Amino acid sequence: MTAPAVSGRELAAVRPSARQLAWQAMEFYGFIHFGMNTMTDREWGEGHDDPARFDPSALDADQWVTALKSAGMTGVILTCKHHDGFCLWPSDVTAYSVAASPWKDGRGDVVAEVADAARRHGLRFGIYLSPWDRTEASYGSGTAYDDFYVAQLTELLTRYGPVFSVWLDGANGEGPNGKVQVYDWERYFAVVRELQPDAVISVCGPDVRWCGNEAGETRPDEWSVVPRALLDAERTAERSQKADDGTFARLVRSDDRDLGSRAALAGHEDDLVWYPAEVNTSIRPGWFHHPAEDAEVRTVEELFAIHLRAVGGNSCFLLNVPPARDGRVHDADVAVLEQLGRRIADFKDRRIETTMTVSTDELPVLTLELERPKAVEAVVLGEDIAQGQRIEHIVVRGRDADGRWTTLGEAHAVGHQRILTFPPVEVDTVTVEVREARDTPVVARVAVIGAAS
Repeated sequence: MTAPAVSGRELAAVRPSARQLAWQAMEFYGFIHFGMNTMTDREWGEGHDDPARFDPSALDADQWVTALKSAGMTGVILTCKHHDGFCLWPSDVTAYSVAASPWKDGRGDVVAEVADAARRHGLRFGIYLSPWDRTEASYGSGTAYDDFYVAQLTELLTRYGPVFSVWLDGANGEGPNGKVQVYDWERYFAVVRELQPDAVISVCGPDVRWCGNEAGETRPDEWSVVPRALLDAERTAERSQKADDGTFARLVRSDDRDLGSRAALAGHEDDLVWYPAEVNTSIRPGWFHHPAEDAEVRTVEELFAIHLRAVGGNSCFLLNVPPARDGRVHDADVAVLEQLGRRIADFKDRRIETTMTVSTDELPVLTLELERPKAVEAVVLGEDIAQGQRIEHIVVRGRDADGRWTTLGEAHAVGHQRILTFPPVEVDTVTVEVREARDTPVVARVAVIGAAS
């Protein structure tokens, strides 16, 4: 069926901001869920737990950050406050924080320790501040709670140096007065823009789009140019987790599989935005550490497959790694992260040197000639997304030593990076044919990856 007539040049004219470009280049970073829930063995605490329960005996932020860096991550986002309301920093507007705990005699600051450790190890730092607070009495009251939330947001954005991401989910439930807070999202966004203009606002925010599940699943084609309606924070909140149960983390919906093809954008041509995707999941079944899950850490094979699909599917990959009650990442998680880092590095190191020629046609063909026939298993392609997302269909073909051509893979969306994998095949030439495009393609990189020995 012929796609509706949508102007390709208009679609290609939608471009990312500088903050979105910098974020996309990070590709892979970590989430740290840690707090009162870690101490109580919960996922969603109900609030009001005794601060005396927060007393990690060996908290080591350098160990956390080192574990993430070993996997190849470029940043870390900390759950500074989860839904229970317990703050990992000494907030001026609530007594429910580390300042009321016995940890470091009430003089500790987990946010400061993680921010400092990230800087020491060359990772960027981000914050998560739950909009839902099950301890704060003003929750559900309207402006008074917005004032409270903005005060905490301001503390986090002014005390701990540069922030690359403010990660906002849509959790929303009844407060102590039985009311549900209607969040003033635009006010929150304005505070971030004023205090940390380089930070992306993610998920319930205008810069980075949630992929739609927490299982690590990815769409066949991920587009960064989508209808503006997807920016609606309340829409995202409605599709977010609503209850403290274990089913949502592995739930994958079949709807919304195509958000940005020409057919999907028909009728929205005059109201499009650059809103790229982030794939998020946890290394364990839960987001917080639970001793019962120490034998359920995801394997390196599963994590590497998610990494290839996400980072190789025009998305960034956010992987949660929850420290244990003593304040250290468990040995099982550390071991898998180190293995994952080696697997990712090995994949990159298997890039084969080629001689490339490019046809001068309107829709180019990139021809990559190997010095001699070699077994290959992937092709990596990336656009210069500062010029928009232009490629709509590519076909990758390989020629064997006898001159026979075989189709190795094809895709529609490319964007920042597309990794096409296929069973190992020996070839001496690989072509990447651009079959459809929204405007003249601007290819930033292309590589052939040799098969693992």
